[in-house]
Amino acid sequence: MSEELLTTFEVARLLRVDPSTIRRWIKEGTLEGVLLPRRGKKQLYRIRWKTLNDMLQDSSSWLV
Repeated sequence: MSEELLTTFEVARLLRVDPSTIRRWIKEGTLEGVLLPRRGKKQLYRIRWKTLNDMLQDSSSWLV
């Protein structure tokens, strides 16, 4: 069974925020991200669809 992984850009588009917000949430621990092997200087993340769905179900964990 494969898990669907979303890019930070895809998640940002779904949540209508800037991709830098998604990266910040991952670094702060608000959103769990999968760190991919580095390609050059860029650090790439992917977000599991289930993780995003769980976060949206429990909106109190990320809404201020």
